[in-house]
Amino acid sequence: MSRLSFALLFALIPTSFCAAEEPDRVALRKKMERAMGPLPGADRKVPLDAKVVSEEKLDGYGRLKVTFAVEKGDRVPAWLLVPNSATRDKKAPAMLCLHQTVAIGKDEPIGLGKQDSKAQALHLVKRGFVCLAPDYPSFGEYKCDFQAAFKRGDYQSGTMKAIWNNMRAVDYLQSLPEVDGERIGVIGHSLGGHNSMFTAAFDERLKVIVSSCGFCSFAKYYKGNLKGWTSERYMPLIAREFGNDPKKMPFDFSDVVTSFAPRAFLAVAPEKDDNFEVSGVRDVIVAAEPAYKALKATDKLKALYPDAGHDFPADARKTAYEFIEAELKK
Repeated sequence: MSRLSFALLFALIPTSFCAAEEPDRVALRKKMERAMGPLPGADRKVPLDAKVVSEEKLDGYGRLKVTFAVEKGDRVPAWLLVPNSATRDKKAPAMLCLHQTVAIGKDEPIGLGKQDSKAQALHLVKRGFVCLAPDYPSFGEYKCDFQAAFKRGDYQSGTMKAIWNNMRAVDYLQSLPEVDGERIGVIGHSLGGHNSMFTAAFDERLKVIVSSCGFCSFAKYYKGNLKGWTSERYMPLIAREFGNDPKKMPFDFSDVVTSFAPRAFLAVAPEKDDNFEVSGVRDVIVAAEPAYKALKATDKLKALYPDAGHDFPADARKTAYEFIEAELKK
């Protein structure tokens, strides 16, 4: 067959038989940035200058309180849990563990709160993961003047500030000698659930994402009333620029999940969650399925719908931890 004939034959092959296209993540992020404000450039980075505030040896792991610099004049407090099995010679996978809306912030994921169901870092360190639990801006020990940051032009939303901090947290995890920097994931409940998702949309180093009670489509969030998303901690532009109207929103959670493909994503969406309408979660998963199917990664997109309220039930946690292990302990 001549080269010309071969070229003509190849041109006639349906695109479905050709290499699958990756999602246009740049375009999807730009849609998110319209409501969140722009992600800071690399010039915002400063040396991590990590410091250990305290250190304890506990049952099978070490617990360190640390701080690290995320940008000039700003340090994030966090808990670092390191299993005894993790060493320079036997590097471990790591998880970024993000807390819900709770005053104690980072203390809850490490087991210092009242709800064991939210102690993901404690559970995962006992499974052999290095776990980092930082404070979300304005929670725990982390004071944050959102208005001052907005006036300086540093950020336009608390959401983007949290994304930036979490990306620096991944930098910190990758700097640790006990961590395999190619095996890092993120997990969170409620605030931590969507904080995990937003961060993973901008940081592809996160190989597995688990969100418990973290989202639904904007149209089905409190019947389309988006006021809950508009505080300084979240996205004030939703009110100011888009009138709290889901129809005017530049992005939806289907865009966020689509951006993950083909990375592993698990949504835990209880049937009786009064914060995030479960049918709105199902809508998002259905909308994201074509991207995963195109990349032959349908097994990487999962959702659980437990018979529970706004919680992270034991059976769902077990499945989530096994999902993470399947990705990061290969």
